[in-house]
Amino acid sequence: MKSMRPPAVADGPRRAVLLISFGGPEQADEIRPFLDNVLRGRPIPPERLELVVQHYLDIGGRSPLNDLTRAQAAALEAELAVRGSALPVRVGMRNWKPFIRDELARLAGEGVTEVIGVIMAAHRGEASIDRYQATVAEACRDLGPTAPAVRYVAPWFDHVQFIDALADRVREGLDELPGDKREKARWLFTAHSVPETMPGADLYVADLNRTAELIAARFDGHPWRLVWQSRSGSPRDPWFGPDICIA
Repeated sequence: MKSMRPPAVADGPRRAVLLISFGGPEQADEIRPFLDNVLRGRPIPPERLELVVQHYLDIGGRSPLNDLTRAQAAALEAELAVRGSALPVRVGMRNWKPFIRDELARLAGEGVTEVIGVIMAAHRGEASIDRYQATVAEACRDLGPTAPAVRYVAPWFDHVQFIDALADRVREGLDELPGDKREKARWLFTAHSVPETMPGADLYVADLNRTAELIAARFDGHPWRLVWQSRSGSPRDPWFGPDICIA
């Protein structure tokens, strides 16, 4: 990932960092409006929608994503201050409050003219990074000349510190297994599935495979498999598989 520290220019544009994420409901009555934003009119079988609603209810009607993203923003803001680049770090969500457009408008109202965008989805593709950037571009068009200029950090699916963090989680999982089962454990890396014909799907899969390869390399290349979850849409459309539930 490129450094997010801007050059020290005394009279340059006022800058801020925006963590750009998916968003999620924070209470039960927000679940369906949130899902309406996610679907944006795409036809989804009613039984599939109800299943997703129930998944959110099963975890208390609240997604942990928003709190985690806010915690990351606070930690990044503190780290930038320690490094001598005291920038405000805000959060903008694609599918729920605080929406990307609203946060860009707030930053513009505070005099911010340049935003460093950090898309919290690591892997490239139309269903991932491209959609976040399109949402930002639409928000900037709506705001017109008051919109801050937005530039993004480089893709980070293979960044050493990202791989470090995931490898640490793998070690934690292995440490929970009895010694005689660790070497024989099956490794499944899982990601949100997308249609095979979606633009950018090949890049998305390649990025995911590269992340998994780099993690496995920390463990002498332990065998692994990429599997998928959260398939939706028409059952006639081919999506990447196998699903984690049958792998």
